[in-house]
Amino acid sequence: MWSRRRWLAAAAGGLAAGCGDPLASPAYTPRYGERSAESPPSRPIVFGVHPLHNPRHLFTTYGPLVDRLNAGLPGARFVLEASRNYEEFERKLYARHFDLALPNPYETLMAMRHGYRVFGKMGNDEEFRGIILLRRDSPVRRVIDLRNRVISFPAPSALAATMLPQQFLHDHGLPYAAYTARYVGSQESSMMNVVLGDSAAGSTWPQPWHQFQSHHPAEAAQLKVQWQTATLPSNSLMARDDMPPALLQQVSALLFDLDATDEGRALLASLPLSRFEPAGDATYRPVRDFVARFAQAVRPLQDG
Repeated sequence: MWSRRRWLAAAAGGLAAGCGDPLASPAYTPRYGERSAESPPSRPIVFGVHPLHNPRHLFTTYGPLVDRLNAGLPGARFVLEASRNYEEFERKLYARHFDLALPNPYETLMAMRHGYRVFGKMGNDEEFRGIILLRRDSPVRRVIDLRNRVISFPAPSALAATMLPQQFLHDHGLPYAAYTARYVGSQESSMMNVVLGDSAAGSTWPQPWHQFQSHHPAEAAQLKVQWQTATLPSNSLMARDDMPPALLQQVSALLFDLDATDEGRALLASLPLSRFEPAGDATYRPVRDFVARFAQAVRPLQDG
């Protein structure tokens, strides 16, 4: 089992990677600066992925996807940009910094207000649900047993890993004011807070949970999934409204055809994901309905 100091050192290394990952190739070097509509077409196309993982892990996971875009569309140059946390990613997204983005569904709704449009999404909606983890030796049996306890969450705007679990707790008799919500900045930290005993329960969603089990089996073995929530449409693929339509069509065709070849399926499996699929703004109407209900019943939300 990792010590608290060792875990925090690893997390710090992940944050440092967001400012220039020493393991990342030059194509993945984070960029954050002002760009104008007059920028030449040869400028890099920045692809921003919301913090599914710490920056170092995100480069490792999504770097091959950007390599595939560059190989398949040699007339353009794509770069992957990580963010240290949800707040930084959302600041960039709402400032229209990214050309292409993979935000969570709540961020998707906010990005629509800033000139982004949905053109696709991650598949496997059955996996887009929240899960609430306990230590295997926890005395907690019922939701109401968490009253007056600390529960860890990645970030207030994490839909699957925070908002769906908080709605679940509310619907099962535990309102937001009845526990201490601790926002710890990442999926891994939410789980490790439970391992270390700093929170009585922690929430995440299946994708980071499966990867946590793979990368940290000793720590994961101390946890169990106690509850699962309902599902919603998964993370979207969005393009800024000034992206040339012909280029967006090429990007879409490449991404949506990945599951048609062995090489593409292997790349998707590393995410892990079975496919990207076409979608539009209307795909996220169920998310809009959920967010409205959540804001009324559970807690207010910041207006992005």
